[in-house]
Amino acid sequence: MYTNTMFYIEADYLNKLAIKYREAYNEVEPFPHIVIDNFLPEFILESILDEFPKVDKIDWQKFDASAEKKLASKNELQMGDTTRFLLYQLNSSVFINFLETLTGIDGLIPDPHFEGGGLHQIERGGYLKIHADFNWHRKLRLDRRLNLLLYLNQNWQEEYGGHLELWDQQMSHCVKKILPVFNRCVIFNTTDSSYHGHPEPLNSPQGQTRKSLALYYYSNGRPSTETSSPHSTMFRVRPGENQLLEKNKNSLGLAAKTTLKKLLPPILIDAGKYLKHKTRI
Repeated sequence: MYTNTMFYIEADYLNKLAIKYREAYNEVEPFPHIVIDNFLPEFILESILDEFPKVDKIDWQKFDASAEKKLASKNELQMGDTTRFLLYQLNSSVFINFLETLTGIDGLIPDPHFEGGGLHQIERGGYLKIHADFNWHRKLRLDRRLNLLLYLNQNWQEEYGGHLELWDQQMSHCVKKILPVFNRCVIFNTTDSSYHGHPEPLNSPQGQTRKSLALYYYSNGRPSTETSSPHSTMFRVRPGENQLLEKNKNSLGLAAKTTLKKLLPPILIDAGKYLKHKTRI
């Protein structure tokens, strides 16, 4: 299974996992998901952890707002060899077959660009408020259907926090909290009501970060019960939070603009563009 950086995830192992968990996957609340511990041989993830970039070692994409405070990198050229090869495996045909059997979603398509995914890292005090994910890949023009998170945090303690929280559709309460411990894999459906996040500021020791790999999977179309206008990440306010989270304005604006374009006849859209142009002359 492993030779230097060259290894593969065995199809038989994945198939047994999918059969074991597929019934529970679609019956659990608040939305279809599964938590799988000891997902991969530990020495593989230990190698990835050894090469995981420090906070100051690569050009991380930095988020620092009321809705999110985290670091991310989708640039595979900034990743180590073992990390890159694992990500390629998680985008392979063998792994897609596993996901389809597990979730019952056919026609899944991986994202070679790791849009929004790749490496994630959160420092002490960081967070990611409760949200529904963006639902449309602009480059691939595909619907987002699944999330996979693989945690890399050895000796992680309950008091450090960093739990992944899964919330109900009404945003009335947290249904499940998942501690981001080493070699724990979480897979769940992505819809407009699959509310999740890491909303409480991280309480880990200074210098100890919350590390994870994130991959997202898509399809060409989705069930009619799940369709909506393309939108970016939509943050939600928890009970007791009385302010609209920063960045929501852009999310809501994008959805409204997309819906308006669908409703207006093309001739009115063209007229609006013409008048806008005239006012600038």
